[in-house]
Amino acid sequence: MSLKDKLLSSYIAFEDNLEVDSPIHEIRNRSIKKFENDGFPTKKDEAWKYTSLNSLLKNDYSVFPKQLDNTIELKDVKKYFLHDIDTYKVVFVDGVYSSFLSETTHDKLDVCLLSAALSKPKYKPVIEAYFNKVAKEESLTSLNTAFAKEGAYIHIPKHKEVEKPIEIINFSTGNEAAIFLQPRNLIVVGENAHVQIIERHQSLSGNEVLTNSVTEVFAEKRAYVDYYKIQNNVVSASLIDNTYLAQERESNCNVHTFSFGGKLTRNNLNFYQNGEYCNSTLKGITILKNKQHVDHNTLVHHIAPNCESHQDYKSIFGDASTGVFNGKVVVEKEAQKTDAFQQNNNILINDKATINAKPQLEIFADDVKCSHGCTIGQLDEEALFYMRSRGIAKKEARALLMYAFANTVLESVKIPELKRRINKLIANKIGVNLGFEI
Repeated sequence: MSLKDKLLSSYIAFEDNLEVDSPIHEIRNRSIKKFENDGFPTKKDEAWKYTSLNSLLKNDYSVFPKQLDNTIELKDVKKYFLHDIDTYKVVFVDGVYSSFLSETTHDKLDVCLLSAALSKPKYKPVIEAYFNKVAKEESLTSLNTAFAKEGAYIHIPKHKEVEKPIEIINFSTGNEAAIFLQPRNLIVVGENAHVQIIERHQSLSGNEVLTNSVTEVFAEKRAYVDYYKIQNNVVSASLIDNTYLAQERESNCNVHTFSFGGKLTRNNLNFYQNGEYCNSTLKGITILKNKQHVDHNTLVHHIAPNCESHQDYKSIFGDASTGVFNGKVVVEKEAQKTDAFQQNNNILINDKATINAKPQLEIFADDVKCSHGCTIGQLDEEALFYMRSRGIAKKEARALLMYAFANTVLESVKIPELKRRINKLIANKIGVNLGFEI
């Protein structure tokens, strides 16, 4: 039985255990029909031209994993948390909420579970107003919507500045030979509210894991959202991350994506600027080796006038790794005075590494300032020679050049403890001790 057929038959059993009066019952049914018609994307789809899922879909995944209590202890996973500072935490183990590892709240804001929000009447107005309102009706997002049950539910009321970051962490333990996870996150940030969020998917074993994640973020007027994605998983884990952000007037949304690990990672990051004077920032650092594959597929849709967007992705590819950058900026006719910038810079460490870059601009307005650029090259041999002539060993010289290359993205990380953590991850990936903090 193919994975598609297994999912379709599993949905029948899944639906039998759901309440018919669920606020998203009809949405689920429409979504599974969409997936049934479209199936998994293939390289025949233009957006997936350079990324194939065929090798992943051959595994016999467990769709509904066994629920085991106390499968992991804090001491075993503490290193994956931002433990330097106090944070709210919403933690899932094999798709099941872990109250032991989590720290949620309902004190003047909601940091809790999507399952609770879907089942309790007091959350119904928010669910009806926001759930599945910005997510695209494409096959993998629709598949997630059909099985949407658990994930993080974050609702920040207007004028509220969240005092500490929020961590969303999904662990997989290896209790199944192969597991298919589909977390669903809903984040609503009210007018003038501020929040910082860190998201991570982490496998704790060498077993096969495929995660199809969907996150919807709504930033109301003058809201500020600072979002960080840490992707440093084991080589047997793959992630398809679908993130959608809807921005209203004068909102500011930043998403930093750090891709350092995993077998295959696909990041579908979509911004929709619905009001004037919005500001969107998309930045990323990718460092790969072996046969790892990362595909960044970004969209910034300028719908209203007087808005800005800034994209800056830096990538370093070693061994036989493969990267894809498919960045798209759409400026509608009404979006006059748009200022959009897109930059993608790549370094290939050896001849077997590959990058496929496709920056795109679709501009229908006539009074805009839009630019995009892409570079693919190797480390500067003259700079290496200069550093070595000053007594710096070749390995350290190469590492310093790679670090300097990526540093423009690190500069905009606003959580000092997270910036230090990323700095150490980069040092580990390039194989040196940099000997300094940032």
